[in-house]
Amino acid sequence: MTKPSLTDLLHAAVSAVGGTERPGQVAMAEAVAEAIDDNTHRLIQAGTGTGKSLGYLVPALAHGERVVVATATLALQRQLVERDLPRTVEALHPQLRRRPQFAMLKGRSNYLCLHRLHEGAPQDEEEGLFDQFEAAAPTSKLGQDLLRLRDWSDETETGDRDDLTPGVSDRAWSQVSVSSRECLGASKCAYGAECFAEAARERAKLADVVVTNHALLAIDAIEGAPVLPQHEVLIVDEAHELVSRVTGVATGELTPGQVDRAVKRAAKLVDEKTADALQTASESFERVMELALPGRLEEVPDDLGYALTALRDAARNVISAIGATRDKSVADEDAVRKQALASVENVHAVAERIIARSEYDVVWYERHDRFGATLRVAPLSVSGLLREKLFEDRSVVLTSATLKLGGDFNGVAASLGLSPEGVEADDAPVWKGLDVGSPFDYPKQGILYVAKHLATPGREGTRGDMMDELAELIEAAGGRTLGLFSSMRGAKAAAEELRGRLDHPILLQGEETLGELIKTFAADPKTCLFGTLSLWQGVDVPGPSCQLVIMDRIPFPRPDDPLMSARQKSVEEHGGNGFMAVAATHAALLMAQGAGRLVRASGDRGVVAVLDPRLATARYGSFLKASLPDFWYTTDRNQVRRSLAAIDTAAKADGK
Repeated sequence: MTKPSLTDLLHAAVSAVGGTERPGQVAMAEAVAEAIDDNTHRLIQAGTGTGKSLGYLVPALAHGERVVVATATLALQRQLVERDLPRTVEALHPQLRRRPQFAMLKGRSNYLCLHRLHEGAPQDEEEGLFDQFEAAAPTSKLGQDLLRLRDWSDETETGDRDDLTPGVSDRAWSQVSVSSRECLGASKCAYGAECFAEAARERAKLADVVVTNHALLAIDAIEGAPVLPQHEVLIVDEAHELVSRVTGVATGELTPGQVDRAVKRAAKLVDEKTADALQTASESFERVMELALPGRLEEVPDDLGYALTALRDAARNVISAIGATRDKSVADEDAVRKQALASVENVHAVAERIIARSEYDVVWYERHDRFGATLRVAPLSVSGLLREKLFEDRSVVLTSATLKLGGDFNGVAASLGLSPEGVEADDAPVWKGLDVGSPFDYPKQGILYVAKHLATPGREGTRGDMMDELAELIEAAGGRTLGLFSSMRGAKAAAEELRGRLDHPILLQGEETLGELIKTFAADPKTCLFGTLSLWQGVDVPGPSCQLVIMDRIPFPRPDDPLMSARQKSVEEHGGNGFMAVAATHAALLMAQGAGRLVRASGDRGVVAVLDPRLATARYGSFLKASLPDFWYTTDRNQVRRSLAAIDTAAKADGK
């Protein structure tokens, strides 16, 4: 039998999902197929509307070997597993003569733990014996959530938190889930045979396509113990997020509360002397943290060093003691032991890592008004880790709508541990970049307006001229505005000011769940939605409800951001341009994502307004503009007001 052509397969899949075949999608599918066949690597930029999911799924399914697809967002995971994969598999079956299997796999804490649900969470001594369902009053929100979880456990087939609608609070979920460190293991657990997490792993082992997330991909790479099944092809979607997700997984933290919980959990399992040593070390650490000021620690201060050394040594002794004792008087001893070990091992590992003072780690204090101080340690760079762990023994395709920053792929490639395109290095994998474009006509559909006449934003204080500009633009647009702010304080200040000045409803992130806010925003064209980071990349509202996207300023990292400033300094020490490599690249990525909120469909029209004159006047402005969609560009405020008014009039004429 002749092998079906990629063109025929793609055509069948696109027809099945009711889509339209795009030239960019065809080019992408061919590039993915070539990478898989040659066992090479690709970075593929595919603009909004390309249909990139099918662009990589079709060649992956046609290949026949196991493929792992890792995405950043829950929304895309759901779309793949619930819509794209079922339809594509059915559409390709007549030509492939087989039905590839697919499965979703997440970290263990995403699945309901039956042991924890039925036996209760081992709790700290002062809270007494604990049955979470009795302890939480049924009238409280926590109690209602827990009772609903118990009922759901009888009907769910997956135990996956994301299949529970509506969801529950993190606090409620923590009562019925375990981390991989706390898990007893299927062979030792009374509920091992029914375990949802184990069932998900078994399904993944049998699947041709495993859909997972960036965090699990990072855990698989960092921890050395494979979580994902063996696979020949890795496709990373939303790849612009990968470095920050891997950094998050590789970041350790210690707080006094966390250490105190470890002490309480261990106390019932070890002798008094061993427990007291950990308690004393915990109290010393807490005293140091009470005086901690936010910021990077270039050197670990002596008082912190002594406290961490005592903590590490006491934790190590507790770990040895827990491993050597058994105490049948402790109810559900194995679970209590596992939870205590997980807590103490984390304290030991983070303390040890900070004391070791690797030149490749950044250590800093953070302080929160409510929760006090946190000590954090993160890798200066994850590029070496990604180069070593991601690209070995498999073909890797990384794709996103925003991978070309400043006009090429090299900035993103460097963050992944890759050499510049076309440059061969001994230890760096060879890769090719491809921009398949977008089906949208950006110069005709959108305007990029830079408010060049405004004052340059300062670090503090309200910007009166910016508020006036914002109000005038929203009035001209008739509402229909997504306001993207570089800080929550800026978003709140703008919402408060403009609610008093305009008749248009202004929604503010944090006043309702993000899903509800986006729904309300999409339903009423007069409404505006203001918010920060998650809105820059999480809003998909095609049509007349979003015809003006405003960015209050270029979203550079804060100058006092310890990790970003350390990375910038490191680039400079190695002879590079730290500002361009770190701060400008960070801003370019966010601006590209933010500008991408405007045109989501072929009929969309509108304006991206940047209320920061530096985009027009600073030397780095051209780098940032080259990272954005190719909108028609202007600094003429009157022209933009006329255009917005015309777009508003046209939308109203269409009854929208």
